[in-house]
Amino acid sequence: MDFQIALLLGQDGITNGAIYALLALALVLVFAVTRVIFIPQGEFVAYGALTLAMLQGGAIPATVWLLVIMGALTAAIDGSAALRSGQTKKLTGVLGWNLAYPLGLAGLLAVLPLKELPMLAQVLLALAVVVPMGPLMYRLVFQPIAAAPVLILLIVSVATHVAMVGLGLLFFGAEGQRTPPFSDARFEVGPLLVSGQTIWVILASLALIVALYLFFERTIYGKALRATAINRVGAQLMGISPSLAGKLTFVLAAFIGALSGVLIAPITTIYYDTGFLIGLKGFVAAIIGGLGSYPIAAVGAVMVGLLEAFSSFWASAYKEVIVFTLIIPVLLWRSLTSHHMEEEE
Repeated sequence: MDFQIALLLGQDGITNGAIYALLALALVLVFAVTRVIFIPQGEFVAYGALTLAMLQGGAIPATVWLLVIMGALTAAIDGSAALRSGQTKKLTGVLGWNLAYPLGLAGLLAVLPLKELPMLAQVLLALAVVVPMGPLMYRLVFQPIAAAPVLILLIVSVATHVAMVGLGLLFFGAEGQRTPPFSDARFEVGPLLVSGQTIWVILASLALIVALYLFFERTIYGKALRATAINRVGAQLMGISPSLAGKLTFVLAAFIGALSGVLIAPITTIYYDTGFLIGLKGFVAAIIGGLGSYPIAAVGAVMVGLLEAFSSFWASAYKEVIVFTLIIPVLLWRSLTSHHMEEEE
């Protein structure tokens, strides 16, 4: 290996690490607020990328019909609850967000010339389809068992992942998809040739991290999520709704996942089950941070990306094994240095 190859591998590692850092942020945030180890995080990556590919092919993405079904179920549950409690004013909002929005979006996709739209419009439409699945998933799957032990939440999370992978095969088929790059530019930085898509990935990741930092530091909803992450019971006693915190957290997780899929779709071919491996590498980074510290998880994500890149050069057949083996010494060290604590009631 010469210096130029090392630079190229380092570029790939940092690019992948930026995506893993975003996914680690989502996993840390979801676990801190809801105690859910969010295994389906990777499926939002695949759904975002493949939904965009279908839009660019001129087809109405099948994910919009999943959104309609999830919205209808949520509207039925929340609408009947509002009627039983006599809160008829709440019924309008329930039907508007959960039923009118998905149906309106499906109608819009049916009349738009999807293939001729500019790429920015296609990306926004893909996010508009995939991101609302996050809070709907929380409402239908996790909110009814929010007080369950972490192990039960993990089992349900794994079941949700399996269901989403199966639906992905039904929606998108077994063939992989790759979307056009955001930019065809090439930049020479010394001996290194940097693609425009790589710059897009790194800059978008940094911009999203900064935006999330400002959200958590400057907005009332961000501070509410921070309070819930620090002490769920205390936040609830102070009037912060656990269900609102959970839905908002899943909105952010779905947005991060879908945006990550859109960013990497021009770099690598995405299959219906690709998201699992990508999300699992983000999970390794989150474990390095103890599912509680995002700065450490971000450093771990870059480590995972670099380890993956250099492993693909030295032992490409075993690169996944090498990456996932990294979790063993981390778990061993944490088990030896942490004290056992009973799960909070």
